[in-house]
Amino acid sequence: MIQSLLHQAALTGKVVIGLFGAGGCARGVMPIVVETIKAVQAAHPDVTFEPYFVEREPTKATVNGIPLLSEEAFFALEADTRFFNVAIAESKLRQKITETCLARGLRPLSLAASQTICYDDVEVGEGAILCANTMLTSNIRIGKFFHANIYSYVEHDCVIGDYVTFAPAVRCNGNVHIGDHAYIGTGAILKQGSLDKPLRIGEGAIIGMGAVVTKEVPAHTTVVGNPARPMGK
Repeated sequence: MIQSLLHQAALTGKVVIGLFGAGGCARGVMPIVVETIKAVQAAHPDVTFEPYFVEREPTKATVNGIPLLSEEAFFALEADTRFFNVAIAESKLRQKITETCLARGLRPLSLAASQTICYDDVEVGEGAILCANTMLTSNIRIGKFFHANIYSYVEHDCVIGDYVTFAPAVRCNGNVHIGDHAYIGTGAILKQGSLDKPLRIGEGAIIGMGAVVTKEVPAHTTVVGNPARPMGK
């Protein structure tokens, strides 16, 4: 199972957790933040945990009962430890916010819903978000700030880069290699490759909703349909 730093760190005093974004993606992830806090609270009875939504220009004070702060207001909070994650599907923006947070001394917090299933020899980089009913099977390597939305899976012997986004119900079968910043749309199916010839999805590629990918997708290419083909200009 993917354990967050909240389970591992020596925590004292006040801990603030900023979830950047307050749209639909972030609203679906904040319950995982709250669930994570509850899971570690018993081991740290003297620590105060405060979760926040964070946006550049917030238009309201709270979202679903959780305070919403501007980026500068969140950075200015007094706390013993600051954690963050970025619940924004657009990967370049996710990377930009991540780099700002790291430069400010915040610590990335991986998040995995309690319904996540993770089997043997799986490595996931920092800052992952694994939503409810996601599955990672065996012998998988995943980079940093990976998003796997509800009901998505990654099968055996896959290699996934940094800032990759899976929309809901993505079927990533075995021996698939995915480049940095790729976006895999809702319900897409990635055909299984082989150890000597993995199915490759290039850096920055976009796989359309419901696409069935049976052959290599070049970098920065959008494919749609069944079987998936490059989308016309």
